[in-house]
Amino acid sequence: MSLPRPSGWMLLLLATAQLIIALDATIVFVALPQIGDHLGFSAQQLQWVVSAYSVAFGGFLLLGGRAADLLGKRRLYILGQSLYALSSLAAVLGGSALLLVLARAVQGVGGALLFPATLALINTYYAEGPARNRAFAVWSAASAAGLALGALLGGVLTQAWGWEAVFLVNVPLAGACALAARYWIPVDGERARGRNFDISGALTVTLGGTLLVFALVQGPEWGWAAPSTLGCMALAVALLGLFAWIEHRGRDPLMPLRLLGYRELRMAMVLTAVFMSSFGVQYYFLAVYYQQVYGYSVLQAGLAFLPATLVCTFGIWLAERSLVRLGLRNTLVCGQLAGAVGIALVVWALPTGVGFWSLLPGIFILSVGQGMTWTAMWVAAGLGIRQGEQGVAAGMASTSQQIGGALGLAVLVSVASAGGIEQALWWSAAIALAGAVLALCLRQPAGLSVLETV
Repeated sequence: MSLPRPSGWMLLLLATAQLIIALDATIVFVALPQIGDHLGFSAQQLQWVVSAYSVAFGGFLLLGGRAADLLGKRRLYILGQSLYALSSLAAVLGGSALLLVLARAVQGVGGALLFPATLALINTYYAEGPARNRAFAVWSAASAAGLALGALLGGVLTQAWGWEAVFLVNVPLAGACALAARYWIPVDGERARGRNFDISGALTVTLGGTLLVFALVQGPEWGWAAPSTLGCMALAVALLGLFAWIEHRGRDPLMPLRLLGYRELRMAMVLTAVFMSSFGVQYYFLAVYYQQVYGYSVLQAGLAFLPATLVCTFGIWLAERSLVRLGLRNTLVCGQLAGAVGIALVVWALPTGVGFWSLLPGIFILSVGQGMTWTAMWVAAGLGIRQGEQGVAAGMASTSQQIGGALGLAVLVSVASAGGIEQALWWSAAIALAGAVLALCLRQPAGLSVLETV
């Protein structure tokens, strides 16, 4: 039975889904000071507005991929977009710090259902070769643009209508996508029979990851040697160990452990975590720095990210050509090196007192590296994996990305609290440099175009 030909409208919906996922990871950064003042967050608690989304997203990604296989890709797309719309409305109506954090966590669950569904839809309906490569290019561009545009849009919305607007924007956008999917995405086939959800695996990995991040966030306040900190870390390790045991014994595991035998996938999981721990945290620190040190309004802080948005798009364009001419490994090495150099130049310029213009050389180089790395690391995640397991592999790599981002933010915020923002950014540059060294370990099959491995 032949599949229906995908339309341009379908690709628009898939790209918009990735744009929403990326936007919600960064759109709150510029609004954080206003959110903290209005709802009474402490400095340490405030990062949970960011981390709750990342941890829930990372914890439920594998379950989302399995649900797409069992229940249908279009159904999961609609469910994920609906959760985004409803939780965004709840974030504004809740009126308390706790309810806002819970709403952000539900947004993360929505993203975890949406991400693997979009990836599976591309792999299912776009034929290998130029059509699929083009779809992945648009998908990657939407993701990277969302990360860069989030701070700009957050600044515009917060300046004009207050912090609530950064959540309310999701309601019509995600709601419209959920409705349009009923018309522009082909109907799912019959549901799979005889297969089960690995609920116990999803719960243990989510609780374990959440507890680990919570311990890192609260460590500076409680003390790293405090019984509460050590207890949370010990329980997190126990839960993650239980997850591994469940996956090893399960008939229908959430994450088949045999996939960890693929060297390229292991490397891709590390590289996606490194990407978010180095490139991903820059928006948090720069958004806070612009407002607290330069005295920018939320709108000015958002506009300050516009050059990064434009240059990141150029980095994606450069990556598409570099993948063919230089290969995957060299593209990743160049992207990570550019990130390390760019972050280092930003740190060097911060204490000069010259202002924003002195940061631009570093921001330009950093953004080129971001665009190159973002595009290439998703190609790496699929190397050597059978077509029928591409969705699971993508879920594993994306889980590493999200957990790596949450852990990286928690650690670097602690470093910044102890030694200042410059020290935290130096560590971030070192992480990007380590990523370049790790990328050298990747192998590219001889005689095969990199873009044909997607």
